[in-house]
Amino acid sequence: MNKLKILNVVGARPNFMKIAPLYEEMLRYPGIDAKIVHTGQHYDKQMSELFFDNLGLPKPHFYLGVGSGGHGEQTGRVMIEFEKVVLAERPDIVLVVGDVNSTIACSLVAVKLGIKVVHVEAGLRSYDRDMPEEVNRVLTDQISDYLFTTERAAADNLAKEGITGDHVIFAGNVMIDSLLHHREKAASSTVLADLGLEPRGYGLITLHRPSNVDDPEVLGRLLDVLGELSARLPLLFPMHPRTRNKIEEFGLQGKVEAAADLRLMEPLGYLDFMKCTDNALFVLTDSGGVQEETTVLGVPCITTRENTERPITATVGTNVVVGRDTARIREEVVRILDGRGKQGETPELWDGHAAERIVGKLWELEGGSADAGAA
Repeated sequence: MNKLKILNVVGARPNFMKIAPLYEEMLRYPGIDAKIVHTGQHYDKQMSELFFDNLGLPKPHFYLGVGSGGHGEQTGRVMIEFEKVVLAERPDIVLVVGDVNSTIACSLVAVKLGIKVVHVEAGLRSYDRDMPEEVNRVLTDQISDYLFTTERAAADNLAKEGITGDHVIFAGNVMIDSLLHHREKAASSTVLADLGLEPRGYGLITLHRPSNVDDPEVLGRLLDVLGELSARLPLLFPMHPRTRNKIEEFGLQGKVEAAADLRLMEPLGYLDFMKCTDNALFVLTDSGGVQEETTVLGVPCITTRENTERPITATVGTNVVVGRDTARIREEVVRILDGRGKQGETPELWDGHAAERIVGKLWELEGGSADAGAA
């Protein structure tokens, strides 16, 4: 029997944590020929290479090197380069994760060439079409052959869009597989000692979405409130390149310099970032994945967005969605400082075994031979 050929697509940093446990699980199956395609959507060392090293991922089998660009340019370049790989490899399955431009671009290429598409983290919805990621999510789900969901409500979202059936499978959250697998290793990181920080003695900040950083007034107000809050405790701010560029472009460095203890720094590797997240008093973010990680780690999370495609982090977990209202941000931080931060629980099947369920199900559906199953 021929092996089941699967191309696993990564493009941006959140994808790496999702593909790592899936790829590792695929290697346990002698009947699966798994390869990694890195589109190069995130391409600098801190945003890409360091995460591969931290997660134990091999050098990608294919690197497309598309780099930055507008949404249309980036999506188009991924499609052009990925099509070459698919035509050469002729995989049985293209597996995509999340909601970045690489996700929809590679899905479109695969479906047009008659290759089955698997979408891991399907059915998440913010119902905000102003977010490019929302468009990517909706379109990818419409053309996927198998849709693996992280929470039960995702199936309801898909059903509203006419997607129902046995090909929608609740499997849990592969990002949490990576988190739980690497948590002990991350605990040995010296990043806090290197920065002179104590556990629960600082807040952690991540901001990168256009709605927060592309408008000088919005970004200025956020920096003002961060500066004010940094007088209460140190705020650690690993800076996405986009955010750093916008601060410089808008001439907002003075707000950073005026802050009492707002520590801007280069992006952190996965293990160092997890150590900082696990030990933070709170995390203020506009990232989707960080909302999930803080929920499992039991760390209060303040999300500076008007909505979230991961509502379970707010209904079950530690997340509070405050929008860009600086008064709400201030109020929530004060609540946490007073020991009244939101408590939460771990969502169903966020147990570190999602990759096993996903790969096992794919093998059951597509692999055929029990003899070539998991080793």
